[in-house]
Amino acid sequence: MPPFTTVTTTKAPKALPQFSQAVKYNGTVFTSGNIGFIPETFTMVEGGIKEQTRQTLKNLSAVLEEAGSSFDNVYKANIFITNMENFAAMNEAWDEFFTGRDKPCRTCVAVFQLPMGALVEIECSAALN
Repeated sequence: MPPFTTVTTTKAPKALPQFSQAVKYNGTVFTSGNIGFIPETFTMVEGGIKEQTRQTLKNLSAVLEEAGSSFDNVYKANIFITNMENFAAMNEAWDEFFTGRDKPCRTCVAVFQLPMGALVEIECSAALN
């Protein structure tokens, strides 16, 4: 039996067979990367980087909630975007979800491409409640 517990919710896009939506280990939840897929249809949300970032964060919120955590507990996030010209617009959507005084540490890197033509992918680590 592994030393971690997997997290699964239908409120976020189903994970592929190769990975879990998240795992809980030692008081922390580690999420897999999420993109702007709508869980019910497994299709990309319409629009640009802001809409994809919003949907990605909604998906992450659902996974964190299922694990027993929330954005208030996120201490590290990794963001991958396909074009750094989208950085400011991505941040505008990010700021809608991370409204508290204390912000998580974060890395944002530009990558060549992401799954399913996504413009943004985000993963995070958070303490459990």
